Amino acid sequence: MIHIVDLCYVRVGTEDLEATLRFATEKLGLQLVRREGDRVYMRCGVRDHDICYISGDPKDHVLGLEVTDEPALEAAFSELSAAGLAVRHGTGEECADRRVLAFVSFQDPTGNSFDLAVRPHKAPRRYFPSRDAGITEFSHVGLRTTDAKRDEAFWTTYFNIRPNDWIGDAGLLSFDAVHHRIALFPADRPGIQHINFQVEALDDVMRSFYFMTEQQVKIVFGPGRHATSGATFLYFEGPDGMVYEYSNGVRIIDDPNYRPRQFPFTTEAFCVWGAKPDVPEFKD
Repeated sequence: MIHIVDLCYVRVGTEDLEATLRFATEKLGLQLVRREGDRVYMRCGVRDHDICYISGDPKDHVLGLEVTDEPALEAAFSELSAAGLAVRHGTGEECADRRVLAFVSFQDPTGNSFDLAVRPHKAPRRYFPSRDAGITEFSHVGLRTTDAKRDEAFWTTYFNIRPNDWIGDAGLLSFDAVHHRIALFPADRPGIQHINFQVEALDDVMRSFYFMTEQQVKIVFGPGRHATSGATFLYFEGPDGMVYEYSNGVRIIDDPNYRPRQFPFTTEAFCVWGAKPDVPEFKD
């Protein structure tokens, strides 16, 4: 079994790098780490970077996942290859670009792209936000899946990933105590469906709601509270249609006897306050 220990980064293509950079700094509140050619590196915590925006196809998305060391990486390469997946080692230039010691890349059955990485760089200095959004960390992603049950079986078979709850067929999956690190939402194509940032307090969620409204950023869901994780949330849309989420108070599961719960795929299961989503993958 392949043991994931943390998230590393997301790599996101964008048609307009300058507009995306402005949104990331002026609206999201991320810190610009560096610019290198056709890409910009942004962070919101202790990692070297959490998002790398790359000028190109906005449908190109990669999620980086950390494993413990190089022997674990080579074992993962062998296991995924034996399962029939096309797996490749990253080149030295690609490792330098990602700020990792080594990585291998693969795709899940839907066609979502992933890196398994070793020793991703940490930032030598603390995160300095470009806007006081209250962000504490990049915490999870929503992934599109063309077959949620099949993809959940893929993750739970080959990785130390378990479902903690379901909304319909949508599995909320994790490799640690956080309620979910990857959420699988039924769709007709692959891709990252949303990127989540934890914020320090409910006040930060509400301050950002009013800020985004004043800035004419499209709010697509919330403010609200999830029935599953218990987190308060706000979803909004950025360049290229990418959806971002601020949330606070996500459930930490430290009870060894916890049993995953099945929720219906309804608006109420997504928000107990009654907010209505303008997100295709959240609509019943």
